[in-house]
Amino acid sequence: MSQIWILRRLFTVAYTLLVVSLIVFAITQVLPADAAVTLLGENATPEALAAVRERLGLNEPVVMQYLSWLGGMLHGNFGTSLRTGLPVAPTMMEALGRSLYLGSLSLILMLIIAIPIGILAAYKRGRAPDVVSSLFSYVGVSLPEFVTATLVVLFFASKLQLLPATGYVSPFDDFGASLVHLALPVLTVSLILVAHVSRMVRSETIDVLHSDYIRAARLKGLTPSTVLFRHTLPNALLPTITIVALDVGYLLGGIIVVEEIFAIPGIGRQVIVAITSRDLPSIQAAAIIMAATYAIVNTLSDIAYAVVDKRIRYD
Repeated sequence: MSQIWILRRLFTVAYTLLVVSLIVFAITQVLPADAAVTLLGENATPEALAAVRERLGLNEPVVMQYLSWLGGMLHGNFGTSLRTGLPVAPTMMEALGRSLYLGSLSLILMLIIAIPIGILAAYKRGRAPDVVSSLFSYVGVSLPEFVTATLVVLFFASKLQLLPATGYVSPFDDFGASLVHLALPVLTVSLILVAHVSRMVRSETIDVLHSDYIRAARLKGLTPSTVLFRHTLPNALLPTITIVALDVGYLLGGIIVVEEIFAIPGIGRQVIVAITSRDLPSIQAAAIIMAATYAIVNTLSDIAYAVVDKRIRYD
């Protein structure tokens, strides 16, 4: 992997975020919301509204407003929340940390479940395990997040009363309690991801099992476990890296719904609160942060793919 490729990829990420910033700023400009009215209320005097617009730079041309906002963002200043009056950046980054914690646990649980299911379905192709996993995958993909979350809450929290339905505990305060409170949202997100990834693992494993080097390994008299762990899995699971990275985009979108249902103060819930209160700086910051997270994760996945598979060379 050349340094030129890495620099080129970083430039692509920066260019992508620049385009996203233009789109986000343009969309928030056409929203039917006046920052001055949001701050002072509809009963504010015209003089007070004019003073606030002057202070916030709303009287400047749109291009100057964008350049000012972009310059502040590059220095870590996403503006001040119109709802709370506090700086947006610390609030959003703290919320992002909670969402990444939820997302990381969901991805770990998904991999633990999806990989064995996909491999088992591939080895038992056409038989009962394959049929059951396929049915589970189709149901999991077809159900939206709010339906899955509702079913999980009704079964585990309401009927069995095993886990809390809502709430969030920081892992730095009580790690065990944080896992208990995040069990249902993690399960909700993981079930949908498992349905997608397990089908991909199954498909890739079947392709590898029909390859010539697997036949050669079996003809050499290698044990089934050696064929599985040394030859099949390393090649079948490589595409999973890319699929998991692409699922991060879905994860960021799905977390918005899940966090609202389970009352988790992550970036998804911050987005909903910002939209309902027409808090434009918070909306802009959340969109940029989520886009940057997705771009960075996909870049890291490409690097990881090249590190794991020595045949891949980025020049």
